[in-house]
Amino acid sequence: MSFWQKLFKRKKKKTEQPDNWEQVVYLRDDVNFRDPQQRSSYVTECLEQIADASREIRLLTEDYNRITASLMDLDEVDAIPEEEREELNLKAQKLVTLEQERLSYQNKKNRMSDGEYQAIKDREEEITEGIGKIRECEKYAVLVKQDLQRLTGERHAYAYRREELYGILANLKNIAVIFVAALVLCMVMLLILQFGFEMDTYLGYFLTVAVAAISLTVLCVKYLDADQERKRVEISINKLIQLQNKVKIRYVNNTNLLEFLCVKYHTTGANELEKQWKRYQQEKEDRKQFAEAEAKIEYYRKQLMSQLSNYHISDAYRFVSRPESLLDPKEMVENRHDLIQTRQQLRKQLEYNQEVADTARKEVLVVVDTYPEYRQEIMDLVDIYDKRED
Repeated sequence: MSFWQKLFKRKKKKTEQPDNWEQVVYLRDDVNFRDPQQRSSYVTECLEQIADASREIRLLTEDYNRITASLMDLDEVDAIPEEEREELNLKAQKLVTLEQERLSYQNKKNRMSDGEYQAIKDREEEITEGIGKIRECEKYAVLVKQDLQRLTGERHAYAYRREELYGILANLKNIAVIFVAALVLCMVMLLILQFGFEMDTYLGYFLTVAVAAISLTVLCVKYLDADQERKRVEISINKLIQLQNKVKIRYVNNTNLLEFLCVKYHTTGANELEKQWKRYQQEKEDRKQFAEAEAKIEYYRKQLMSQLSNYHISDAYRFVSRPESLLDPKEMVENRHDLIQTRQQLRKQLEYNQEVADTARKEVLVVVDTYPEYRQEIMDLVDIYDKRED
């Protein structure tokens, strides 16, 4: 068995029961106090336990005093006169309401981010004008598209009519050729009848020439009319093309202006920018109310702190930071119960550590009494630890 195992070996009951893990037992039977190293190690270990227990006691005492002060604060609050308590509760209720409003704003959905808010704020004075310009460009774009569609439809109609006129002219030419061929054929037949059969064909010549003259005249008139109409159609098509080009230029310029405005105002259209503007106005009002609530919260906190300072309360900020605790008697009772339980637990730990420290001190004194020849050496070790703790 090693020296450390011997030093910290726990006492066991005569029956086979588990070790008492809380009780520290000192066994000196197997320690050779004539050996400087063993003697110094044993005493040093006792002093270490005293130092550890003392440090723990200091920390626990601070917590214990703080809990005690909190309990005294609760007692002091309970002892406030009724009229003054009503005034205190009014301020606490106002604080609770304002903090709920602040929390409601912070948890609000669809809030604008700081970046979105700042982007609108930077152009706040010109947003309304920007919405008007974008909407005007959008309306103009619709009108220009309608004009382009109308002009395109008219041009297609004229182009279709031009093709029809080209067909009519070609047909009239073909008919004229047929009439000329028929005229020649009739004249040949009349000549054959006149000279071959010695028939009187004067009337035939007259009718043939008259019919041919009338037919060719009609064909010529129709051809000229169709050709004139073709020219007018082609002139109209050229005018439509020129007009369409002008409209296209206006359309492109308007489109470029619309894109520039959308980039400038970080939007895709007038409707979206208007929605952003409305959101900004609501967000601006919310932020204004939030700032006012923050200022009021600070004001009522100071008021509540000032009133609490009139009483013997060590930690007034505890009530200021949680004003609802002043309004709910049930919470006050629960807080008191928790604090009492915590203090009891701290007292238990304090007593245990005090017992450890006292037991270790007694053990050192026993060693000094048992081995007086080493008294000075042991007291020197004690002085060293006392100075280190100081």
